[in-house]
This record gives sequence, C-alpha cells and structure tokens, in this order.
Amino acid sequence: MQTLRITHYGEPILTQKGEAIEQFDDNLRNLADQMLHTMYEANGIGLAAQQIDQAKRMCVVDVLFEDGPPSFNYKLDGRVPPADLFMPMALVNPEIKSFGEKTEPYEEGCLSFPDIRGDVIRPTEIVVEYQDLDGAPHSLECDGILARCIQHEIDHLDGVLFIDRMDHKTLGTIKTVVKKLKKQTLKKMSSEK
Repeated sequence: MQTLRITHYGEPILTQKGEAIEQFDDNLRNLADQMLHTMYEANGIGLAAQQIDQAKRMCVVDVLFEDGPPSFNYKLDGRVPPADLFMPMALVNPEIKSFGEKTEPYEEGCLSFPDIRGDVIRPTEIVVEYQDLDGAPHSLECDGILARCIQHEIDHLDGVLFIDRMDHKTLGTIKTVVKKLKKQTLKKMSSEK
C-alpha cells in the first residue's frame, strides 16, 4: 500500500478547516486505509486529513498498544465492546459534544512537527460524535490517551495546531526548532514550484 506524504508545519493546508464529508464510498475507505498505513509507517497514533494535504473532516486513530489492556476508559454507543473491535478507528465529521471539567498537561508530539514535543493542557474526558466509514452515526465517551488523541486530531480538522494550545513557557522552549522547521518547509515548497 502507498504511503502518503505527511505535510509539515509551514504548509497552508495545516491551518485550513476541513470540509464535511458527504460521500461514503470505496474512495473514502481506501483513503482511510492509506492514512492508517501512513500513520503506522511514521509510528504515529493519529493522523488527520490535513496532514496528508486534504482539507476534509476525517481522521484516523489507533491508541491500542501490544503490551496489555487499553490505558483508557470508554463507552461506544453506550456499551463497552472490546477495544480491538473498533480500533483502529476512522472518525468522519467528528464533533466534540462535551468536555470533562478536569484538565491535565501531557507531552504531545505531531507527525507534522517531526521530533518536536511539548506539554499541552487538555480536558481528560470527552464525548465525541462522529460517523464511521459507512456513514453510520456513533457516540464515544472516553478518557486518557484516546480522548487526548481525538482532541489533537479534531484540532487539525479545525486548522488548529498543538503549538497553538501550548502555554507561552512551553512554546518558548521549542520556539527555535519550530521556526527552523517552518523555514525548511517554506524553502522546500518554493524549490518545488
């Protein structure tokens, strides 16, 4: 399967809001498969359409790790099926309906910011509504790494980057490498024209 090119900080697509998806067909399923393949090849746990140069409202997520049970709690459509039945997951037209009151910092990375990490404070619990690849609606309550990953990816769909969520102190510690990445990206883009 083809690995897609991951967009990097500095490319305008990363700040574009995604358009709602209305066609649920083989093209969408193939795109989701390619996105998952690309995410796994890059050792990621989430990937949004903007990160493969498409302004669409879809992301893929897989936060199941081989070393034991899920490190998060969840309810999918009011039930708790085994996590490996719905993971990896593609979230089409996702929308966060509610956030828990508790927040906490956690060091995040992003495939569009290679080797750059920093603490981001986010709510620890969310309720997200989305459609699957067949267009069927779902509601997912979750916490932990799953809630964080979904928030990070939905931010991408809204044109928001994880550096936009960092406090000034955290951003200050990575500012130099972020600027360097943007400069490299813009240089590469202008040489490809």
